[in-house]
Amino acid sequence: MNKTSPVTAVVATGIGAALFFVLGRFAVIPTPVPNTTINLQYALIAVFALLYGPVVAGLMGFIGHFLIDATSYGPWWSWIVASAIAGLIMGFMMMKDRVQEDGIDRAGLVRFNVAIVIAHAVAWIVIAPVLDIVIYSEPASKVFTQGAVAGISNVLTTAIIGTLIVIAYAKTRTSAGSLQEKE
Repeated sequence: MNKTSPVTAVVATGIGAALFFVLGRFAVIPTPVPNTTINLQYALIAVFALLYGPVVAGLMGFIGHFLIDATSYGPWWSWIVASAIAGLIMGFMMMKDRVQEDGIDRAGLVRFNVAIVIAHAVAWIVIAPVLDIVIYSEPASKVFTQGAVAGISNVLTTAIIGTLIVIAYAKTRTSAGSLQEKE
């Protein structure tokens, strides 16, 4: 399991939340479903979850989503919480991966993408719609439709973009034992 220093975690959280905010506020793609967009920022949460763990990814999702909502139409707590939960789930599921030290192989990429699917399914198909109903008394058919569209689009964008970022990052890492002294 990766050990992240508290200073590194704070810096990663701040940078991650800022990147999440910028992408989520200015790089969204509308869908035909009202108040639901295709988002690119969840690829970054997945990468940060892999590199820094569940706390950083969860806080990144919570703070970043809060800032997006606060600068647009006001905080929508059910989806803010869902973003945090998605980051936490991805982070917990990837805790044993050591991409900084070992790079990534096919099995690691499969684990990465399985974590993405599970995290988004739980966050957007279960948590967000249920909280929308409980907190805001929204109609079930509306919020489950929004959740399904968000979940599917987030899985696709996160899997494609996140996987490409992880592969590119892993190629920049020097594998253990690759540097040997010449005789």
